[in-house]
Amino acid sequence: MKLPIKVDLTGKVAVVTGAGGVICSVMAEALAACGAKVALLDLNMEAAQKNADAIVAEGFVAKGYKCNVLEKESIEEARDAIAADFGTCDILVNGAGGNNPKATTDDEYFRPEDLGNMKTFFDLDPDGVSFVFGLNYMGTLLPTQVFAKDMVNKEGANIINIASMNAYTPLTKIPAYSGAKAAIVNFTEWLAVHFSKVGVRCNAIAPGFLATAQNHALLFNEDGTPTARTGKILAGTPMDRFGEPQELVGALLFLASSEASGFVNGVCIPVDGAFAAYSGV
Repeated sequence: MKLPIKVDLTGKVAVVTGAGGVICSVMAEALAACGAKVALLDLNMEAAQKNADAIVAEGFVAKGYKCNVLEKESIEEARDAIAADFGTCDILVNGAGGNNPKATTDDEYFRPEDLGNMKTFFDLDPDGVSFVFGLNYMGTLLPTQVFAKDMVNKEGANIINIASMNAYTPLTKIPAYSGAKAAIVNFTEWLAVHFSKVGVRCNAIAPGFLATAQNHALLFNEDGTPTARTGKILAGTPMDRFGEPQELVGALLFLASSEASGFVNGVCIPVDGAFAAYSGV
């Protein structure tokens, strides 16, 4: 990996949740390339270890751990295993999250004639909504409860949450995911204040539109052509393209470095190709 900036994280232990996925595996790789010992956590142990093995093959230190971010006991087991392997956590990246079709409407705008013909707001599965909100919000809160205990009064300790541009401009069809990511921004600010007296900084990154496996079906048809939703996204993104996971690395390393961002606390950095700045006219 070619790093956009090089920061020294030698001796630091970085914990990345959701590291079986593309975005968080790239973040894990960047932290390792800066000298950190990186623990890749994911419910899919095979994916986490595969990504960890790729990092080790580059000459860095990493290991995969199975972890369910919605079960505190599972997180505690991962914490104990990481402490035995690498030491206690210095940098926590809360990257686990995602959406679910059960919490997604079929319509962008409600029309009475749609009732009974498609999944409207009134048809959303309460369990699906709870799952999406829980995965994103509780899946950030619970790992923070577990790992932040070891970070108190530790030099250079910081938490980096992964929010979304949904937090500021909710997208159509995905009310649970948008609401949960808005909660993550608020929670980030709350944590920054709460831990301000014990040396733990907390910030967030809000990615714009990235084309990943998770949203591929929304963005591209089976034949690879862009969907109508992709057209809308690009029309609202002044840079006329999707972002790449590697383009989040600069913000990540800036926030991870006490030398670069030691007085930055409680902020959420958009990485969105000017999506949020564009009014549409």
